[in-house]
Amino acid sequence: MSRSREVRDVFIVSNSTDELGGVTGWTHRTARLLRERGHRVHVIGVHASELKMALPEPPGYPVTALYPAHPPTPWSPKGARDRLRLTARRREAARVAEKRCAVERLSEIFRTARPGGVVIVSQVWAMEWVGEADTSGLRVIGMSHESYAYSRASHRYRWIRNHYKGLDRWLVLTEEDADIWAGDGMNNVGSMPNALAALPDVPSPRREKVVASIGRLTDQKGIDMLLDAWALVAPQRPDWRLDVYGAGEDEASLRAQCTDLGLDGSVRWRGRTDDVPGALAASSVFVQSSRGEGFPLALLEAMASGVPCAAFDCAPGVREIVRDGEDGLLAPAGDIGALADRVLRLTGNPRMRDAMGDRARIAVQRFSEEEIMDRWEDLFAFLER
Repeated sequence: MSRSREVRDVFIVSNSTDELGGVTGWTHRTARLLRERGHRVHVIGVHASELKMALPEPPGYPVTALYPAHPPTPWSPKGARDRLRLTARRREAARVAEKRCAVERLSEIFRTARPGGVVIVSQVWAMEWVGEADTSGLRVIGMSHESYAYSRASHRYRWIRNHYKGLDRWLVLTEEDADIWAGDGMNNVGSMPNALAALPDVPSPRREKVVASIGRLTDQKGIDMLLDAWALVAPQRPDWRLDVYGAGEDEASLRAQCTDLGLDGSVRWRGRTDDVPGALAASSVFVQSSRGEGFPLALLEAMASGVPCAAFDCAPGVREIVRDGEDGLLAPAGDIGALADRVLRLTGNPRMRDAMGDRARIAVQRFSEEEIMDRWEDLFAFLER
């Protein structure tokens, strides 16, 4: 039973409120759970997205986009002659004015908060707008949904260092990453894992000879590496199929790669799905080939469905979810041959599949919504002291 807590105004600010992806799913799931606890929740995105995720209708809380589409990037003139370009200067002036309006709109939303209000910034880029807004009287929590190593290799590392040091709290997804960030001088860091969305009433029967992948078709998710691995698996498992669920900007090139590898007969492109439990119920193995991750919801969902996972050990969150050799199999990050080996082991051994799937379904319940929401409540109370 959940503990009694003070009712608060909670604002969750993301890059977008409706972009297809795991952070959007996390945002609306967390908003729903906070609302069910009695909190007044407002979800805010910097912009509306083109590639949209299906959202709950009605969500039960206000949802606001500061821009109707992705705002233009700042203009950076190159040399004295470039600075004289009148059209570019006018566009930049318009961008600055539009941003000023967006920030003021955000400030107006924040000013509706009653004492004890909290702002949760779920993505690094969105912090640029929150940092310029009026957050007087509010506690501000910044988040990253990726590992330290993945942030360190990107421009987001600089953004985190510039925007997150002065926040009331800055959260990553695992204690391992929190320790690394603390060693890098971020003294306000803590950890908060993602919550398991739901435990299906009935696990997958694991009868279908199907391996499933669920995720955006982008470089981060490593579907290109998955196809290379499947090219090693398919000749040894001619009666198995790989179902790829997802959409994204890399779809055309990935389909071409699939054809070039001669895999069109064993790979099925399923597109986006709003029925993840159904997709998992029709699968017997789940595979995740990401180059980088935070605390992947797809792994949690697969394990909750009793589907054993083969995954690249690309982040602390992956090895915190999957206990290698007990409830799933991990391969060294980027090692295509090793990932193929793990898939071959799971597809070739029904007894292993069933044992690992059953253990996964039990183990993943340590990330239950009740447990994670209690941790959020404890954090809110701590920051108010």
